[in-house]
Amino acid sequence: MLNVPSQSFPGPSSQQRVASGGRSKVPLKQGRSLMDWIRLTKSGKDLTGLKGRLIEVTEEELKKHNKKDDCWICIRGFVYNVSPYMEYHPGGEDELMRAAGSDGTDLFDQVHRWVNYESMLKECLVGRMAMKPAFPKDYHEEKKVLNGMLPQSQVTDTLAKEGPSSPSYDWFQTDSLVTIVIYTKQKDINLDSVIVDHRDDSFRAETVIKDYSYLVHVALSHEIQEDFSVLVVENVGKIEIVLKKKENTSWKCLGHPQENHNSFIPKKDTGLFYRKCQLVSKEDVTHDTKLFCLMLPPSTHLEVPVGQHVYLRLPITGTEIVKPYTPVCDSLFSEFKEPVLPNNIYIYFLIKIYPAGFFTPELDQLQIGDYVSVSNPEGNFIISQLQELEDLFLLAAGTGFTPMVKVLNYALTNIPSLRKVKLMFFNKTEDDIIWRSQLEKLAFKDKRFEVEFVLSAPTSEWSGKQGYISPALLSEFLKRRSDTSKVLICLCGPTPFTEQGMRMLHDLNFSKDEIHSFTA
Repeated sequence: MLNVPSQSFPGPSSQQRVASGGRSKVPLKQGRSLMDWIRLTKSGKDLTGLKGRLIEVTEEELKKHNKKDDCWICIRGFVYNVSPYMEYHPGGEDELMRAAGSDGTDLFDQVHRWVNYESMLKECLVGRMAMKPAFPKDYHEEKKVLNGMLPQSQVTDTLAKEGPSSPSYDWFQTDSLVTIVIYTKQKDINLDSVIVDHRDDSFRAETVIKDYSYLVHVALSHEIQEDFSVLVVENVGKIEIVLKKKENTSWKCLGHPQENHNSFIPKKDTGLFYRKCQLVSKEDVTHDTKLFCLMLPPSTHLEVPVGQHVYLRLPITGTEIVKPYTPVCDSLFSEFKEPVLPNNIYIYFLIKIYPAGFFTPELDQLQIGDYVSVSNPEGNFIISQLQELEDLFLLAAGTGFTPMVKVLNYALTNIPSLRKVKLMFFNKTEDDIIWRSQLEKLAFKDKRFEVEFVLSAPTSEWSGKQGYISPALLSEFLKRRSDTSKVLICLCGPTPFTEQGMRMLHDLNFSKDEIHSFTA
């Protein structure tokens, strides 16, 4: 529904795609860019029509405001007058009107829940929805000081019937340590399933279980040291988070519950959580693409699962702008011979800089030591798709290569059934090819891996393949071992590339389960 305008995401030729699905854009009128919208919000003009008042909006009142020149939309309990934003929205007026006079939260989340609408629309805020608070039955119990017992999670009736079993937690202590134990009741839990953040006295541990999120969120009763350890007992689904006390005193309780503590809800209903990460290096990879390295805070445990992305957030001209990027490793060889360290503190991104863009030039201007906010991971790629795989085909265009890096890495390292991995990498010129020498070196060292480069605007000296994605190229490239062999095709690039590729793959009789597209 609401969207950062086209100058921000994606750039006019951006190829960094992260979430499945697609939507159309409409050309914006002159004077309707993101910068123009920011100027309007700072002009002092009354964009709500309420002369600065905030009101409680009933459902009946919200329904009345359902026209283009009088359009109110509710997102997560807050109501915005989006009429002034209509002409600035790159998805077009019709897309905003789909939620006119109603709660547009689900529609918003389907399209781009990463957008920082609170900042973008803060001058359009009408007020809150008037509704009765819906507290769980054990709400008053939850407000009591935690004492290590296992309080019942806030689980909806639907979740109890259809979702995984509700997790629980406990804690115990020694003279110098406090251990928080999360019982997930699932066997497929690993270190990238849990994200831990400690700020001041606030402790937050989110565990992702299938499509759900379990949160332990407390204000600790005593101070702890910055560093902690996270251990996972995979066969029983138990997570242990070991904290170090600052003083060797006995804790009478773990602490006081904070927002959404002990909740177990669909992940799509959770907000994005950010932490500030420090820029420690950036280096040129091609003439317009750089490798950025960000360092996590020492009080954070975060590992981005294979095939998932995070959001980077920067304040630009007084507005927080957010863009999604898929982390990579620092090189194609850094993680092949050695496993990822459990407490890895660095996150790497291959990012193309668009000189006329809104976000990437600001990112490129950051100095070593500056900070960028990084969100929790998101994405719908499921690692089990790679299990027992025989043939893995990767189709990437430009920086659509980024999701493929860790997929390629994981498959060659962890899938014993794997017979072949083939990458077809589309670019405009030779100078645009990311990590060309590394890819060629990998193909030489590991006979299971093959790479083919396809250029749309090569020089006369180019002897390789030329052109764009086509049925002829794909039919030659995608050779099954047998009719029954397990195959997966991953696809990522600009929207036209991905849409054409999907149609061609279906025409070549590959099933839906054999294709995963990273598209926006």
